[in-house]
Amino acid sequence: MKCVYCGDYTRVTNKRESGDDVRRRRECLKCKKRFTTYERSEKNDIILVKKDGRRERFSKEKLRNGLMKACEKRPVPIEKIDKTVGEVEEKLRRKGKEIKSEVIGKMIMTKLKRLDKVAYIRFASVYRDFKDIEDFKEEIKEL
Repeated sequence: MKCVYCGDYTRVTNKRESGDDVRRRRECLKCKKRFTTYERSEKNDIILVKKDGRRERFSKEKLRNGLMKACEKRPVPIEKIDKTVGEVEEKLRRKGKEIKSEVIGKMIMTKLKRLDKVAYIRFASVYRDFKDIEDFKEEIKEL
């Protein structure tokens, strides 16, 4: 790698790995200045295929916000929401590059059912597009 100060070549003086990241401490062979670089493996984008056929990139933040909304004012720790988001993302990466949005919806519904029943019903009402109180009653009966 080239020095960020003078453009000459560098050498690695220290290397540390932590999870998916690699931290390297470098020293320039010419000007002797030191700097740190971080390397992360690039993760392929997951493409969601919506019900109407549109395609969009998977957004971890969008998923997290949806779960936060479903769990709003519920006794669900933020750590469990973040863990759920991570688990769903990991499963999606193993499934392939293009995934139907229904697959994600079903995954989230399964996780929310175990996490919090009220959050599950809230999410289901949006995901399944409940029209009236009868839809709620049917879903509650299935619980």
